[in-house]
Amino acid sequence: MKNHDVRVYRSEEHLPREEQLAWKLAEVAAEQLDPAPEVTDMVINRVIDNAAVAVASLGRAPVLAARDQAEQAGATRGRGATVFGSAALVSPEWAAWANGVAVRELDYHDTFLAADYSHPADNIPAILAVAQHTGRDGGALLRGIVTGYELQVDLVRSICLHKHKIDHVAHLGPSAAGGIGTLLGLEAETIYQAIGQALHTTTATRQSRKGEISTWKAHAPAFAGKMAVEAVDRAMRGQTSPSPIYEGEDGVIAWLLDGPEARYQVPLPERGEQRRAILDTYTKEHSAEYQAQALIDLARRLGNARPELRDPANIERIVLHTSHHTHYVIGSGANDPQKYDPDASRETLDHSIPYIFAVALQDGAWHHVASYAPERAARPDTVELWRKIITQEDAEWTRRYHSTDPAEKAFGGRVEIDLVDGTRVVDEIAVADAHPLGARPFAREQYIAKFRMLADGVLADPEIERFLDAAQRLPELTASELLELNVMGDVPSAGTKGIF
Repeated sequence: MKNHDVRVYRSEEHLPREEQLAWKLAEVAAEQLDPAPEVTDMVINRVIDNAAVAVASLGRAPVLAARDQAEQAGATRGRGATVFGSAALVSPEWAAWANGVAVRELDYHDTFLAADYSHPADNIPAILAVAQHTGRDGGALLRGIVTGYELQVDLVRSICLHKHKIDHVAHLGPSAAGGIGTLLGLEAETIYQAIGQALHTTTATRQSRKGEISTWKAHAPAFAGKMAVEAVDRAMRGQTSPSPIYEGEDGVIAWLLDGPEARYQVPLPERGEQRRAILDTYTKEHSAEYQAQALIDLARRLGNARPELRDPANIERIVLHTSHHTHYVIGSGANDPQKYDPDASRETLDHSIPYIFAVALQDGAWHHVASYAPERAARPDTVELWRKIITQEDAEWTRRYHSTDPAEKAFGGRVEIDLVDGTRVVDEIAVADAHPLGARPFAREQYIAKFRMLADGVLADPEIERFLDAAQRLPELTASELLELNVMGDVPSAGTKGIF
């Protein structure tokens, strides 16, 4: 990997195109490399993982609405792309939209956390949709997905968006555009223009993840994927984009991020170097914000070992000592009253570690539906326990969160439970059980088991087996077989009406 110095340039300073970050990202995307076997295996895992969480969300309102929009507005004159749960073939930007919502709705797919947050599998719906529509094969799709992961992870390693209240999908637009560029074998010049446009159109504030979190949380990455498809289409037609998009004095860095004096070191693979960023990402065993994964495992363990901790009458208070990100995004440091509100939306509850810890402690388990049910959130003993839980930032957990050493990088925390009898229970966990360094790391077996669990009762058994067979043959799939990376189940209609 080579670090690239990125800063703001005044208009009178000449910044050659070849020295701009967008161009360097495009150069990575323009190179056609065959992925290493372990990278190929992980791409297959994540295609299965995305389909699993999409299946589990097929009947949810945001997914139904997005699918209906795609079917109504996405008529295509070409081959078209598939939409989860639909028999229709639609234009690729609308397939990226509908499938992006389905994948993101339950907050249940992969993650990478560093200087910023990300869900790199959000790249897959847009890249897959273009692959299906343009008749590419599984090998091309594989290379495109590898690029999408590489670009997003490398941006997330180095450029923080959230401290400036910019939503993390601002890194997704450029990465998805780059991944599509690799898929299609485009030249660096075309990819460069697409990346600039994709970034320009996908910067938005983090209010979508603040306060009463709305259904837009699932739509935000889908919108970025849709914009990436359209940006590549425009660039292929010879249309240009704002430049330099990152470094310009009125650009993203100068006005939305660290300002005119900003400097970043962005690591990118050198020419000919394998793209391995996907191996640094991790999926979720539980349907919740990633920073809650390890703490769910800790709460389950404590609740099963010490049942008396489940009764709020026994508890004085519970303090979760954790990282800055966890405290301020999903903890009491966010200062969001909704994080303690039993009437809050599911989207809010899955970003409330006090709620999540209370339910996991009491139930000794976590379920993507039952753990968020309104009657579960409103249970009086849960509400009482929930409101005794706070978070505090701990400098050491913050340091470990940002560590570049995989052996000490951590997303967990230490819990201190004060009981009314004066005793204290202290325990901690560094990484989730499913993390590569956790107690039960996810491998192909676990990805398939997750798919089977979430598809149970939604898909027929033959459909489950058909999809799993196709996904595991991804590198060898022909263009026509690529359409098999879809699932069909018995799902309701949207029941809503819009413009389309």
